[in-house]
Amino acid sequence: MGAFALTDMGMLRSMNQDFVFASPDPVGPLENLFLVADGMGGHKAGDYASRFLIQNIVEEVKASESKAPVAVLEKAIRKVNRELYREAVEKEELSGMGTTLVGASAEDGILYVANIGDSRLYLIRKGKAYQVTKDHSYVEEMVAAGKMTRGSREYLSQKNIITRAAGMTERVEADFFEVDLEQGDQVLLCSDGLTNMVDNESIAAVVSGEGTLEQKSRRLVELANANGGRDNITVILADFEKEVG
Repeated sequence: MGAFALTDMGMLRSMNQDFVFASPDPVGPLENLFLVADGMGGHKAGDYASRFLIQNIVEEVKASESKAPVAVLEKAIRKVNRELYREAVEKEELSGMGTTLVGASAEDGILYVANIGDSRLYLIRKGKAYQVTKDHSYVEEMVAAGKMTRGSREYLSQKNIITRAAGMTERVEADFFEVDLEQGDQVLLCSDGLTNMVDNESIAAVVSGEGTLEQKSRRLVELANANGGRDNITVILADFEKEVG
């Protein structure tokens, strides 16, 4: 397995509130672990939230007595979310902070995915990008209800409103997905600093093109910045080819 992670401040922000962890090697009972968080909150609160969430999830995974990937991730996310929420309640400077999370771990040819918020995981297969996660956002809920058209002016103007985030409430539910991996599949985890700047077709073209995982990751970040770079940009690109079949 190969993997490369990259985070960039973007062109307009003065601080990077994204945080990333990528290990193609075992972490506790998991054969590998990949996490991206996009923090929100004033001053340094967003930076604190994303860093706290990921660093403590990693520690919880390392200490886990469970073996099943979904159980390991779900327990860690719930526990660390409670701890993050308490931090926000007890410390005035952290009040109102929160963070998205997208995470993944592969085992025996199956990719287990966890998601809170609007950071995303894509499966890149045979030149196409398939979004596995579903955004917890106001606009996507309106689209699902038939009250808004994806890509419309109204959609684009309210796209940054998320409806679920870690640290905002004492209890949070992550959505979980399972993907059967095939030979040649690549997986992209990213914050919305990439997907708000680069469309799915362009993402698929870069990831399916020539180059190493590092080169492709850097091209994605460069493309997001070239298109405006309005937010922090974080990507993890992983190739599971050696684990499948």
